[in-house]
Amino acid sequence: MDLKMEKIRKEFGPVVAVNDVSFSVGPGEIHGLLGENGAGKTTLMNILSGGIFPTSGNIVIDGNVIEDMTPRKAIELKIRFIHQELSLCNDLKVYENMFLGEELTKNGVIDRKEEIRQAQEVLLRMKTDIDATAPVDELETAQKQLVEIAKALLFQAELIIMDEPTTTLNSAEIENLFHIMRELKAQGVSFIYISHKMPELFSICDKYTVLRDGNFIETGYFKAIDEHKATELLIGKTFVNANLKEGQPSGVKEDVALAVEHLTGKTFFDVSFELHKGEVIAVTGLQGAGSAELATALFGATKTISGTVRTKNGTLNTNSIKQVMKSGIAMLPCNRKERGILPDLSIQNNTSYAFFTIKHKKLFLSRKEEEGRFARNQKKMEIKVGSQYDPITSLSGGNQQKVIVGRWLETEADVYIMDNPTQGIDVGAKYAIYKLIVELAGQGKSVLVFSTEFPEIYHIADRCLVMYKGEICGTLDREHLTESKVMAYSTGLNTGV
Repeated sequence: MDLKMEKIRKEFGPVVAVNDVSFSVGPGEIHGLLGENGAGKTTLMNILSGGIFPTSGNIVIDGNVIEDMTPRKAIELKIRFIHQELSLCNDLKVYENMFLGEELTKNGVIDRKEEIRQAQEVLLRMKTDIDATAPVDELETAQKQLVEIAKALLFQAELIIMDEPTTTLNSAEIENLFHIMRELKAQGVSFIYISHKMPELFSICDKYTVLRDGNFIETGYFKAIDEHKATELLIGKTFVNANLKEGQPSGVKEDVALAVEHLTGKTFFDVSFELHKGEVIAVTGLQGAGSAELATALFGATKTISGTVRTKNGTLNTNSIKQVMKSGIAMLPCNRKERGILPDLSIQNNTSYAFFTIKHKKLFLSRKEEEGRFARNQKKMEIKVGSQYDPITSLSGGNQQKVIVGRWLETEADVYIMDNPTQGIDVGAKYAIYKLIVELAGQGKSVLVFSTEFPEIYHIADRCLVMYKGEICGTLDREHLTESKVMAYSTGLNTGV
């Protein structure tokens, strides 16, 4: 497919989301679309896939101007958009989701047997262990992402748009996805790849286009630039990607803020460690290693089987989230859309929600106090909003995440559990959260960060706990923290297993 988008403009009232942007992708090309949250990337792709109409401009495919693009027309033109926010129906099975709206029929009846066969064939080609007949609500988030990708492959798309497709995938799954993309590229399939992960972009993409504040900035070949140049293009200034821990004296105290002793749950076993005052510990591991369940168990959101968790206030009741919060523990959850934001509430109310749960003692709410809470966090986190009374869904992903961080800062917790805190946000927002984590530790707070990204871990961690098959198989202090050692423990090479 030869795609050209010519002088695309999109206005939402007085706001210009995309300002006369021209963009092109050739056959068999993987094109990285770069920009911070709110730069106009998703709006541009929604125009291409027919989700919204442009105010002006043309979409030209193989030399033909496409009038009034709609989602159905985009599908007929073999364009598929795999959104960052998954769009699967949890109540349906995998194969039913893959054929939803495009069912195979035989004599006027849905041919379920053939749908299952074709769906399973694609899933096997992707080297997944997903059963085509499994209910989607039983799948992990990473598996749901693979189903979305399989759906695009099923209908032999000629142009596949991927918006942050690897957010929930582990290293092996990412490499498998890239292998599939390269195979399809050799067959002439084109990709538009949206990601904030620079190593991925440089690894898989041929060309790049940068958007900033809705404007076209630059296009070119990745081989002609480096990561520092790409970051500079994104934010419009030189970005000092300094390691926040490098050369800084350790502020870790002897006092224990959180003691985990022989904790066992459904997917993790006999986990023990101590988190000290002023310390940042990163917990990592491949998908299925048990780290995700450990994070929720420490906050009381997942039941444990045995073991104890203690804070300075004594043994923690992990059967009650509210009691965990009252014990001085806060949690920034992963999967912002499903577990973080309260979509029906305003930005300001989202900021105050945790405070209301454990600290609010008055009979009535104070609008002035709420406004003060929001103002504090807006200044500290540099949250970009039109009005604090707007719904939180009006914000970009990075600004939503900053609001959720601010929500937990208002509880003045002693221990902060952060599960993939920079998932799906841009480089500027990432750095702001890294800086906040280091500042919290400097104030004597303790932070437990669950992450699968080594650059992130190295930015912030005093120690790193690596999980493999549900157990902590390695502990690395900062002096011995390297990506190769983390990967060796993550894959069982250093465990003797």
